[in-house]
Amino acid sequence: MKIGIIGGGAIGCFVAQRLEASGGGAQVRLVRPERLAEAAGDGVPRVARVADLPDGPDGIDLMVDCAGHAALIDYGAQILERGIDLITVSVGALADRDLEADLAAAARRGGTQLHLASGAIGALDCLAAAKVGGLSKVVYTGRKPPAGWRGSLAEERLDLARLVQAERHFEGTARQAAALYPKNANVAAAVAIAGVGFDETRVELLADPGISANIHEVTASGVFGAFTFRIEGKALPDNPRSSALAAMSVISAIERRRTAITT
Repeated sequence: MKIGIIGGGAIGCFVAQRLEASGGGAQVRLVRPERLAEAAGDGVPRVARVADLPDGPDGIDLMVDCAGHAALIDYGAQILERGIDLITVSVGALADRDLEADLAAAARRGGTQLHLASGAIGALDCLAAAKVGGLSKVVYTGRKPPAGWRGSLAEERLDLARLVQAERHFEGTARQAAALYPKNANVAAAVAIAGVGFDETRVELLADPGISANIHEVTASGVFGAFTFRIEGKALPDNPRSSALAAMSVISAIERRRTAITT
């Protein structure tokens, strides 16, 4: 399987290194034009347009988006329509109804699929199964140390540097969270898509000076019964804002495409 990667940040580099170590290195990087010359000597081909991706015998079988919402908006539909499946960690971007519709239409035209990596959260398979019988309530609670919310709307709502106890800075729907916290809402979006949707999934976001890891909690109830799932996630060493589990979930998604028997 020939794989291309969008993104050269912490998650993109993690994915590239793991693919290379397993003998399935990325064949091409899709980058913005101004970044074509970066690391040009590393032997990895780079292109600036979806139209320039190789095809024929050397064509890409699978693209992996590790570059954030803007990359999915700019390249997603073109990749899918070209006939290339796409894995993305930019799940929060799908809170935009128009983008979701465009990607779905492009996938139908190209006979492809957009695969949503599970990211920094688990229990999505349980949510998806519970949805079949009927979910009545899903709540996602995200807690991060104050530093983890820098650069977000939380800075306008809380004095992050002076917190002495956990403080909530957002409560609303997953769609609202995705719009207001585009760099922090991928987990909430993944929970929403697996369960009751963006408008019915309740979200609470807190800054907590008493923790050192990002904590994600999902509580759900319905015909199946009820469950609570909690995970304390560590960040990638190269970027304290990038979840290690999110990067690992991309490799897991790729491996499921490669294996004859999968979960």
